[in-house]
Amino acid sequence: MPTPLLSAPPLKPAHEVFHVGRILKPDGAAPRRGHKVIAVLPAYNAERTLAATLADFPAGCVDEILLVDDGSTDRTVEIAREMGLTVVVHPENRGYGGNQKTCYRYCLEHGADVVVMIHPDYQYDARVIPHAVGIVELGICDVVLGNRVRSRAEALACGMPWWKYVSNRGLTIFENLALGQNLGEFHSGFRVYRRAVLETIPFERNSDDFVFDTQFLVQAVHFGFRLGDVPVPVRYFAEASQINFRRSTKYGLQTVATVGRYWLNRLGVWRSESFRAKTS
Repeated sequence: MPTPLLSAPPLKPAHEVFHVGRILKPDGAAPRRGHKVIAVLPAYNAERTLAATLADFPAGCVDEILLVDDGSTDRTVEIAREMGLTVVVHPENRGYGGNQKTCYRYCLEHGADVVVMIHPDYQYDARVIPHAVGIVELGICDVVLGNRVRSRAEALACGMPWWKYVSNRGLTIFENLALGQNLGEFHSGFRVYRRAVLETIPFERNSDDFVFDTQFLVQAVHFGFRLGDVPVPVRYFAEASQINFRRSTKYGLQTVATVGRYWLNRLGVWRSESFRAKTS
């Protein structure tokens, strides 16, 4: 019998009993690592899902958890501080890409060897973190993504809207062909990066919008980093953040344009600053 699909459990105010110390300082002997792992959570109005996301983190899987709040109007910041997270606050909303720029600057400044980025909307199963980190630590890949689409039936049964599934499949096939990759999907909100990736890619030159993620991966391909993925159970429910059809259409067009710029740069037709390495 196959394992039943994950369903979204009722969200409870778990921050009242949960504290990040359970993750960072577990009881008993935790496996010793030779690398500093920082998890970053780019957050916007995540008060209802933050605690549930953190509760799935395996004990000892990371050394620090950073939440960057992007001008939330709910209690996200208050809850995150109550739970013991490191918190950086944007007084005004800077956009999804702008949020990640702050996340990665912090990680580089605070000595992270491996960075885990996971959306705090409880859509991705955080139990996968040690396995994805392990692939990077073993030197197998420099970038590991969580693949939400192990099969069409499973993705749709977990609540992925049909139009999002179709667009995800179409864009991923296009990107794999254009970039010479073989990823299950390019559009995941669960990612693990080796430090050298963040040190090399000029992510500060990227968009502050959702297309930041696509630009980052295309840049990773340009600079010769190895990309891989792991299957990750996904949950779709009312409280999980989802960009609407209009914004998804804009994102899709920007993705195609980003891949086009990659090829123009590669062929020497038009040089882009996005593909010029950082200067010290």
